[in-house]
Amino acid sequence: MTAKTTDAAAARLAAFALELDYDDIPTAVIVAAKRHLLDALGCALAAVGLGEGGAGAVVARDMGGAEQATLIGAARRVPASSAALANGILVHALDFDDTHDEAIAHVSAVVVPATLGVAEARGAGGRELLVALVAANELVARIGAAASGDFHARGFHPTPIAGVFGATAAAARLDRAGLDTAVSALGIAGSMASGLFAYLDDATATKPIHAGWAAHAGIIASRLAAAGAEGPPHVLEGRFGVFDAFVGGVVPGELEAAVGDLGSRWETPRIAFKPYPACHFCHGALGAAATLGLRPDEVRELVAIVPQGAVDVVLEPYAAKLAPRTSYEAKFSLQYSLAALVVGGGVGTRTYTEHAILDPAVRALAERVRYEVGEFPSSFGGAVEATLADGRTVRAEFPHAMGSPENPLHDASVLAKYRENAALSLPARDVEALERIVDGLEEESELSALGQLLARASPGL
Repeated sequence: MTAKTTDAAAARLAAFALELDYDDIPTAVIVAAKRHLLDALGCALAAVGLGEGGAGAVVARDMGGAEQATLIGAARRVPASSAALANGILVHALDFDDTHDEAIAHVSAVVVPATLGVAEARGAGGRELLVALVAANELVARIGAAASGDFHARGFHPTPIAGVFGATAAAARLDRAGLDTAVSALGIAGSMASGLFAYLDDATATKPIHAGWAAHAGIIASRLAAAGAEGPPHVLEGRFGVFDAFVGGVVPGELEAAVGDLGSRWETPRIAFKPYPACHFCHGALGAAATLGLRPDEVRELVAIVPQGAVDVVLEPYAAKLAPRTSYEAKFSLQYSLAALVVGGGVGTRTYTEHAILDPAVRALAERVRYEVGEFPSSFGGAVEATLADGRTVRAEFPHAMGSPENPLHDASVLAKYRENAALSLPARDVEALERIVDGLEEESELSALGQLLARASPGL
């Protein structure tokens, strides 16, 4: 590798991922990695229980191949890349999985399926899995944050664009790649980066496929590089690189700031948990509204105040957001979500069903929701101002959405979310057993018990 190549961002990221040692990772980062792993698995188990996101599993079974890794909710194992595709779709199916604020990317939906699939295929233990997860988390967060909000502005989804690099780095580490091979793998991954927001206008549940495809692509990129395929080292910052192609380049210094302190600043604990199964741009306003204790009969008007970046995703086109055509589209309607919270007293997985979105009381209240753009320190901050029937006005604001590092969910709430989600497809004893395994993951010499529990998931418990 030449000196010029060594300076490439991909080379620095690859070196970090390959050289990271368990003992170099602060305890708080390890704890956060475990919680995000458990949260992601809970989201996937909930999707199985509710019958969502199953197309990936159908494709994975049809493709066949070596029985390397667990397909969540299926007894038969499949190749690691196929498992990553299917499980990534499941984790992201309910839009209940975590997000990194500055990157505006769902991290675990890509990283967990890819890392778990390769770890199972390679016979890795829990400690190796945790280190690979942390390395991948750090890459996704930093690559996304280097162009924070810019991917969205161009209609691209940063989850698979940044996520494919984290998945690739984790796979290369677990595949025991050398540095040159890992750099080539990241270079190849850049040509696999993808993901369009076109689904927003057509009410299709395409977005979960983004996560599964990125997880799958990361494994394939690592395997291709190991087989001798080459990828460009300057895939991120170079002419025609990812940032140039997707967002017209990055502000000078942003990429250096993102990668310059690897191993001393940790982004894994800054990944935000979601308390609601809806687009994260809804969360600031939803959290604020939940504190007001509103009754639908007393609300004359609701005003959602949101960051500019939220408007095109969860508030416009305005008429379409008032009456979502599908349950998935409802997750990207702040008008519907706010109305459902007030009418139902909360927002959960049952809020976004084909039956629930037709509730006439919710639709009537959604007609009384309008919005304004405000300034918030977080991508997912928000506020709500309600004008009541008696003329009074009440307001609440969440500068940082609940579940973010600045407004954290208590650990008990994170665990309660996992348990409620997992119980949709696993019996109580298996929910508890899975939690115990993840809590003590560094002591697990292999991952068969974890895989066996995930395989037992079934719909409709």
